[in-house]
Amino acid sequence: MAESNCTQVTEFTLTGFTDNPETEVTLFLMLLLIYLVTILGNLGMIVIIKVSPQLHSPMYYFLGNLAFVDLCSSTVITPKMLVDFLSEKKGIAYAGCMAQVFIYDLFGMTEGFLLVTMAYDRYVAVCHPLVYPLVMSPKCCFQLVAGSYLIGLTNGVGQTIGMSSLSFCGSSVIDLFFCDISPLISLSTSDTTLSRIILRTSACLFGVSSSLVILVSYMAIISAILSISSAKGKRKAFSTCTSHLITLSLFYGTVFFMYLKPSSDSSREDKWAAVLYTVVTPMLNPLIYSLRNEEVKEAL
Repeated sequence: MAESNCTQVTEFTLTGFTDNPETEVTLFLMLLLIYLVTILGNLGMIVIIKVSPQLHSPMYYFLGNLAFVDLCSSTVITPKMLVDFLSEKKGIAYAGCMAQVFIYDLFGMTEGFLLVTMAYDRYVAVCHPLVYPLVMSPKCCFQLVAGSYLIGLTNGVGQTIGMSSLSFCGSSVIDLFFCDISPLISLSTSDTTLSRIILRTSACLFGVSSSLVILVSYMAIISAILSISSAKGKRKAFSTCTSHLITLSLFYGTVFFMYLKPSSDSSREDKWAAVLYTVVTPMLNPLIYSLRNEEVKEAL
């Protein structure tokens, strides 16, 4: 009865980072610079891959899609955060909050599985180089990328359905700078069982499966590299995987820290981890591939 008589929240308040105006200006300028570098870096990577014939290969096809996903996922979060730095009222409408959950979960999961396809691509290139053109055909590459987007869409729809079934009749303050699933579940005044089941099922089904594919792929890659007799051959084989390994470490390292670390009384560490995951990592990915990859340097 109490649930049916409650007034549904129509707007959420985002706490952001600080109430100090000077600190907010500094953070605004820093994050604005990061966002501009993110846009230029990822758009530049997409354009270079598109116009450079030497980059028309499966690895760069996946990398171009990764740059697009990074650009979209960052744009879902950062512009709103920058506006809030300059606003006294840091709020987001209920519909906008649900849209942010959907889009961010879509692209976040898509990025994870694009990294899985890139791990598989490196596995075939290092362990089965003779059949690489046959296995990683344009049709196969398209199917792998389309499957990544489909899994991301499934995750986004599932999480949004779980969120839309919740009632928010109490506090409307989200102790973060964007709408994330965990704080929304904590704010809900209704039964959160369905949302928690969807969240845990998604984490177990998609997270564990993608991690296993990456782990098995790199175990086979390391075994193949160790079997190479010459030191030069080993370095050349390993160099093809270095950029991807760094990107994997950034993505999964920040994800595991955000969602698997023990909860604490202070949320400051959670917020900075979220900044690293949502804002900084999309900026670093194109820089990693452009600075460490000779083919990209030549195309530039």
